[in-house]
Amino acid sequence: MAQLTLLNSMAGNDIKACMDQHVAWGVRVLDLKDRLFGKGVAQLSCDEALKIAQMANERDMSIHTMSTGLFYSDVEVGEKAFREKWFPVLDDVLQVANTLKPHQIRLLMATSSKRLDILDSTVYLSACHPWVFDVYREAIDRVVNAGFGVVIENEVHDCLFSRPQEILSFFEVLDRKDAVSFIWDVQNLWQMGTFPSLEVYHMLKPVIGMIHVKGGRADIPGGQLVWKAGLQDASWPVVPILKAAIADGVSPVICLNGSHGEKPERYVEDAAANLKFLRDSIEEVE
Repeated sequence: MAQLTLLNSMAGNDIKACMDQHVAWGVRVLDLKDRLFGKGVAQLSCDEALKIAQMANERDMSIHTMSTGLFYSDVEVGEKAFREKWFPVLDDVLQVANTLKPHQIRLLMATSSKRLDILDSTVYLSACHPWVFDVYREAIDRVVNAGFGVVIENEVHDCLFSRPQEILSFFEVLDRKDAVSFIWDVQNLWQMGTFPSLEVYHMLKPVIGMIHVKGGRADIPGGQLVWKAGLQDASWPVVPILKAAIADGVSPVICLNGSHGEKPERYVEDAAANLKFLRDSIEEVE
């Protein structure tokens, strides 16, 4: 069985109303990202984090993921600038996590302004920016030592993850197999050039710890993402991939995200409809 969650901002701008909406939808685990007292999760004060933890406890909810933006910036700035930008944020995140008690903390894969010229990002990093692996190792070790799980998610816009082999080789060089896993954001990898398929899933399965789902449509079969769409209208095989992931036990929680792409006429993002589609289509979903 797998539980469903969604980014908190998809359920409302006010965190109290957001939690009430989660309960109404039958969602009992939280993925905290932004719109939290007008802040991102990494910017919360200890008092604000305590209020969120209390509200979750009152509703018999748990916090599954702190979806931080840690490390989502250009490695071409160099190690010193990269560390100075992100490690103070990591300090703040761990302080907030001590109050929120999440199951896991999300890091993002870094970017490169040279991405279009890079054939294989792991080869490129090993040759030109080997410090990147040390930065992620240090962050992972600090989070694990603080008592939390760690996941790394693929993003868009020059993300250094664009193909399965880059992801697999990065995790191999990282050498933290038992400490960190991969959030496969299906649509983000699609936008970076890899169309979602069962073959891609089976390639990534050894490192997956969670799956993020968005709909989206292409103009041609197997083509690039063009249009926003709900999961029921998506161009990628939503149900077969998620059924396989649940059967393999790689994503105990599946997180719904809002679709990217151009907005078709009369399109409205409908989280409730997407949750219903998943529950109606996949009996292994709670």
